Amino acid sequence: MKDIVEYNSKAWDSEVSSGENEWTQPVSSEEIEKAQNGEFSIVLTPNLAVPRDWFPDEFEGVDLLGLASGGGQQMPILAALGANVTSFDNSQKQLEQDLFVAERDGLEIKTEQGDAADLSRFADESFDFIWHPCSNCFMPELQPVWDEAYRVLRKGGTLVSGFHNPILYIFDRKKDYEEKILEVRYSLPYSDLEHLPENEKQEYVDRNEPLDFGHTLEQQIGGQIKAGFVITGFFEDYWSDEATALNKHSPTFIATKAEKF
Repeated sequence: MKDIVEYNSKAWDSEVSSGENEWTQPVSSEEIEKAQNGEFSIVLTPNLAVPRDWFPDEFEGVDLLGLASGGGQQMPILAALGANVTSFDNSQKQLEQDLFVAERDGLEIKTEQGDAADLSRFADESFDFIWHPCSNCFMPELQPVWDEAYRVLRKGGTLVSGFHNPILYIFDRKKDYEEKILEVRYSLPYSDLEHLPENEKQEYVDRNEPLDFGHTLEQQIGGQIKAGFVITGFFEDYWSDEATALNKHSPTFIATKAEKF
């Protein structure tokens, strides 16, 4: 596969078209109205709401970048709170979900399609806050993502991120998802492109499903520190027992708050 960025872009377009993926479902007008009244709850990981003190005290006038976070969910809520939102995503259809909510509820959201590892269209120190939910599992290289986020963030700004606990990727995914059996099969860092047998990889391609990359904690957390960030917040979250058998034994997601001083 020559271009994984293009492949995953189209795969996420397909996820939107199917209407079955929960992370492609636009929020309701009722949720937007609540946000406009200052009441909101949004997630970086599957279940736990991000603490209020991870966000700016006031959203009005905050230049906010949604990094790989299209889908008509968090970006519209953050726009309803008063932030100047730019939604940046690899999938055009995910961006269209943000625009759908914006048009429906009278919000202002700028959209930009592209690869999170290349934010060259944005000048240095363009944003005050970056929202980066679980999505870098679809990106083969992480350090450019962290480096670019640091570059476009202003001093005093914040990057909040969610990502998989990398231990998820050492197990046979089919046996985990279908039989709820945890069988160690792979090593980290993990790549669907490199680790899956051709026949299993082809099954994902035939279903137009995104391909995954399991990054190590050094790449996830250490990479942010290497870029220049200071980690000032951390929590773990669970998925569901239906999603993975690991959920009964260990947190399956991690969220971090990182600041640029």
